[in-house]
Amino acid sequence: MSRIGKNPITIPEGVTVEVKDNVITTKGKLGELTQEYSEIEIKIEDGTITLERPSEKKDHRAKHGLYRALIANMIEGVSKGWTKELELVGVGYRASNQGQKLDLAIGFSHNIVMDIAPEVKVETVTEKGKNPIVKLTSHDKQLVGQVAAKIRGFRKPEPYKGKGIKFVGEEIRRKAGKSA
Repeated sequence: MSRIGKNPITIPEGVTVEVKDNVITTKGKLGELTQEYSEIEIKIEDGTITLERPSEKKDHRAKHGLYRALIANMIEGVSKGWTKELELVGVGYRASNQGQKLDLAIGFSHNIVMDIAPEVKVETVTEKGKNPIVKLTSHDKQLVGQVAAKIRGFRKPEPYKGKGIKFVGEEIRRKAGKSA
């Protein structure tokens, strides 16, 4: 049996969960999220959500854990929110934002100007002597991850000097250069 799917999800205060026609909706102080589901039975009883599957088929076992994780992420998102931090490592790499426009100077001939989705709040932190940091915050975990991956994709960290855009706390596999 799925270890993840078996775990019940507790609903924190201020969050409402509604199940209707194979769509689960969560509402909280930070926003509202919906998720379609299939072949899984969702029960809401006195502040906890439990998921059950109809059989032990491989597809049902996979969806059991998947939907449990998605629902747990939705509930945490509308109550606490999700944050991703990206660090720009490299000489002359800069980041700034004007509202929802992110301006990146990462060694190309022109700056990259990116429009960020309105659900994601973007903030840039620049301290003297430290690498610039881009903070992305939203109630939707998938959207934050997607935006962060797109920004990281502009200049992935390279293994020799470690230059590029990386997640804060990410370990980059380093290689030794040429030796004579």
